[in-house]
Amino acid sequence: MNEPQRLGYLERLTLQLVAGAALLPDEVSARHADFLRSRQNADGGWSGREGPSDLYYTSFALRALTILGQLEGPLAFRARDFLSSRLTTQQSWVDLLALVYGGKLLEAACDASPFDGQGEGWSERIAGSLANLRRADGGYAKSIEGQAGSTYQSFLVAICLELMGCAIDDSDGLERFFLGQRQEDGGFLEIRVAKRSGANPTAAAAGGLRVLGHSDSSTFDGICQFLLDLQGEEGGVHANTRIPMPDLLSSFTACTTLWDLGALSDLELKKAQRFVESMERPGGGFAGFAMDPAEDVEYTFYGLGAMALLAAARWESEG
Repeated sequence: MNEPQRLGYLERLTLQLVAGAALLPDEVSARHADFLRSRQNADGGWSGREGPSDLYYTSFALRALTILGQLEGPLAFRARDFLSSRLTTQQSWVDLLALVYGGKLLEAACDASPFDGQGEGWSERIAGSLANLRRADGGYAKSIEGQAGSTYQSFLVAICLELMGCAIDDSDGLERFFLGQRQEDGGFLEIRVAKRSGANPTAAAAGGLRVLGHSDSSTFDGICQFLLDLQGEEGGVHANTRIPMPDLLSSFTACTTLWDLGALSDLELKKAQRFVESMERPGGGFAGFAMDPAEDVEYTFYGLGAMALLAAARWESEG
């Protein structure tokens, strides 16, 4: 397993994605960068497959442009203005987390912070708001109305707090929550009443435990084996054992987790690469699964991220 580092989870991942993306063919990077630039709206944000600009999708566009080294110039300043315009409006919890992460990317990439003028203690105010999602089981719920912790939401909150430099209250309780979602197959549940482990909640739990400094190698060994077992003949990773086809989200999260735990080389890399490449669209962008009729900026980040991680893994194994 990779030794813990001082950099935060998202910082370490972003650096690895940037390094891996540098190994991609120039025409591939250019095609997808052009796609992402073409999807920026006049207000500086990005949409999903329809509708107005959305913080969630804008965050994915910014992440994809970051790993391609293209988050710069007028595009970045328009994005900064879009994020700034949303600071004074009520946001969902998911959008709030997307706003924080997108803003931090802009700060790092081009010194164009949407948080300028927010005054002292803005991160503490956000942390205080997120505390309202904490539940008795130790996790964070998806909404104020939620009665139980969500593995994915708890991961999002943990990395958001880490990104802002805020302490996680009762980190031991959050660690116990994550471990309480673990199943005999080595995978993790999204919510306690779920019927089976899934690739994405397992990746979220692994990331959350890494943020918290969990060090039990048996936990991580089980996670790696569970994710490796979900790789199908097509090369992609299935969301769980009952889903008949692989998808790009599960493939990306599995690659991310296996890389972070030092086990990505145990995946069948060439088969995984072929699957990811099959999700590319000729005009740029990625779709999410075999019968997906269109591409969007979220799946484009997953596709580029998976390609970057796999390129780096193959370079290391062949070099």
